Amino acid sequence: MRNKLKIEVDHFKSQPHNFRILILTNLVYALVLPVIDIFVAAYVMRNSNDPTKVVIYQLTIYTGIPLTFLLNGWLLKHFNIRKLYSAGMMLSGVSMMIMMSLKTLDLVGIGFAGITMGLSFGFYWANRDYLALAITNDSNRNYYYGLETFFYTIIAVIIPVTIGWFIESKGGDAQVHTAYLVITGVVFLITVMASIVCFRGTFQNPAQKQYVFFKFHPLWYRLLSLALLKGLAQGFLVTAPAMLIMLLLGKEGALGTAQSIGAVIAAVIMYVLGRLSKPSDRIKIFAAGLGLFALGAVLNGILFNQVGVVLFILLLLIAKPLMDLAYFPIQFKVIDIVSKIEKRGEFAYILNHEAGLYVGRFLGAGTFLVLAYSISTEIALRYAIVIIASLQLCSIFVAKKIIAQGKLLSPEEPVIDLKVLDEVAAAVV
Repeated sequence: MRNKLKIEVDHFKSQPHNFRILILTNLVYALVLPVIDIFVAAYVMRNSNDPTKVVIYQLTIYTGIPLTFLLNGWLLKHFNIRKLYSAGMMLSGVSMMIMMSLKTLDLVGIGFAGITMGLSFGFYWANRDYLALAITNDSNRNYYYGLETFFYTIIAVIIPVTIGWFIESKGGDAQVHTAYLVITGVVFLITVMASIVCFRGTFQNPAQKQYVFFKFHPLWYRLLSLALLKGLAQGFLVTAPAMLIMLLLGKEGALGTAQSIGAVIAAVIMYVLGRLSKPSDRIKIFAAGLGLFALGAVLNGILFNQVGVVLFILLLLIAKPLMDLAYFPIQFKVIDIVSKIEKRGEFAYILNHEAGLYVGRFLGAGTFLVLAYSISTEIALRYAIVIIASLQLCSIFVAKKIIAQGKLLSPEEPVIDLKVLDEVAAAVV
């Protein structure tokens, strides 16, 4: 066992310096991601008892993200990417401070905190995605995302259950609020630590200064359709576990425990797949993740009780990293191909990709809100996930077309007439 561990450590050390620094930066920041994703939503749910406010909070976050991607592109002309990346991480702590300072959770306050968190996510993800694209290639991207997801899921074992039971150990509402304030302070300190690690890297800004385009290669439009489908789930699933557990189980301790169960299994699966899988395995990994997500959604819809929620979260813990492990390398491979064909900088595609995600997120969150306001929040929580999971299964066929066309358009291969490409892609499906 010790020898095998040494082999894996040596393999990590053999990676380029910036590869290792980016992994370590994201590892430190991963300590706060469960807090941001889960417990802020739980805080809104606890203090408002209104699932629609949780979704509205999420919508304001998602509105802030693409606007910040655009702002980030302009700021990259004047500031080093490390500064913008660090600012994004620290803004997440600022957003939590704003939320905790609200005396009443009205829509204006929730919206302001949400926009601030959207700024944080925008700076974080815009620069993180570009750096991940810049320091990896198609041969080591499975390893990069497998390793990163391994750390994320291990942390997801410890942080949610620790914070959940810490909050639940407090007696009255005042003590619970104090517990959230302590957590917010710790989050801010960790974001500062992640920023310090980030500055150890020698990351370079994108070379091209124009980032906004309105016409793209047909292959890119296919990826945007895949981004829309991915966004459908993101628009609702970030806060869905918190809402379901607070509604059906009722306490943050249960929320933390449910988030932690099964995460060790998921971590091992992600690392092994990232280390051993090949680019040709991505469709299988993607399909497995989508299938588990759909199964969890159906079980939750049928049972809609404590057992259903736990099963849904256990399956989601494995499904989400599987989908990400396949999705990001597919996205980056398409950017590699199309950026060379169109002779544009990679950040232009990262920026445009966020627009596709936003449309999907808006539709996903909108599906919940329409069902909640027109019928009931219970129906929305029960069936919106099933609707979204069913639509997500279409991603398998879209991804197959993208990979088939991408192989023919690879920079190492001659470019073929697009009509021929469409016929070949259609034959794959």
